[in-house]
Amino acid sequence: MQVYLVGGAVRDALLNRKVIERDYVVVGATPEEMLNQGFTQVGKDFPVFLHPKTQEEYALARIERKSGKGYTGFVCDASSTVTLEEDLLRRDLTVNAIAQDNLGNLIDPYDGKKDLENRLLRHVSEAFSEDPLRVFRVARFATRYAYLGFTIADETMALMQTMVQNGELTTLSAERVWQETKRSLLEQTPDVFFTVLSQAHGLNDWFAELENNVDTALTTLKAAVELEKVEAEKSDAKSCDAESVMLIKRFTALLSHLTEDDAKQLCSRLKVQNQVSEIVTLACKFKALLANTNNSPSDLLALFNGCDAWRREERFTLLLSAFASYAHTQGIDWQHQRGHIERALAAANQVNVQDIIATGVKGPAIKEALNQAKLDAIASISK
Repeated sequence: MQVYLVGGAVRDALLNRKVIERDYVVVGATPEEMLNQGFTQVGKDFPVFLHPKTQEEYALARIERKSGKGYTGFVCDASSTVTLEEDLLRRDLTVNAIAQDNLGNLIDPYDGKKDLENRLLRHVSEAFSEDPLRVFRVARFATRYAYLGFTIADETMALMQTMVQNGELTTLSAERVWQETKRSLLEQTPDVFFTVLSQAHGLNDWFAELENNVDTALTTLKAAVELEKVEAEKSDAKSCDAESVMLIKRFTALLSHLTEDDAKQLCSRLKVQNQVSEIVTLACKFKALLANTNNSPSDLLALFNGCDAWRREERFTLLLSAFASYAHTQGIDWQHQRGHIERALAAANQVNVQDIIATGVKGPAIKEALNQAKLDAIASISK
């Protein structure tokens, strides 16, 4: 039995990046031998085990044979005769196909180290095309390492384009696509992910609504990233963790130029979680009111009612933060506009329905009087 460190841990160490997790491949072992040493098996499709002390993943060396369409159509052979080189051959990119033994020696049969030095993302073999999720993974790696100057090899991009043309991306699950998208949105240069998909002609299957205006979408996304650098998180960071806030802001920026229906459709297709999709949808639905610097009191009241700002003020505050990048690309003084909207909401919130009832107003007239009082309060503030 021989154990090797593989994949991301080796790659990132060679790039002088922080190693987050370590994965190992085991050559020459059987599942029974692993279990006898105290490992816990967790993999169903192929034998993956958790170390009894570190809980790190140890996978038996394996080879795969394509048996159907999509990313699940594989037959796996994880017998003890599978070699390390055979295991590395099935991996996606050469930079992910480098192993390291317990003495620190590198095993690099497919020149991954050279590709790291040349800042090149290149597929290991033609078997790359058997797993359509790899189109999104390459886009994510290109996004993660763009700041280091990485590019995608021409032959790999050509292969990705062929996979798209063959309809392979349609076999993926929404959950897998959203997971790759979400992780990419949290990188330093999230626009690269969508640029790569566009170059591979792969937007149409999952991001069709962006395809005709991808440049506009990416300009707004870049604006969101730039705003993050100069603005500290304020009250919205209290309700969500910083990573969730970042995801919401960036995804809203990406989709903010869409219509409400198109945004809903895209979020539904990707099965985006409600915490994110509801902000995106509100931004697209109310962007005209949010961006209009000449709103009347009735316009602002319609905005507050439509966003349920009365009961969901925390969410409304996050919406205002997420809308900043779109406003920026439209040349709007968002600091001033946001301040006006917040002052109007604060004024309207001072209206007490009990005070209205105390005047003798009853029944359906209460709502009408409440709205009028809120309109008067909004009208009383100045820009």
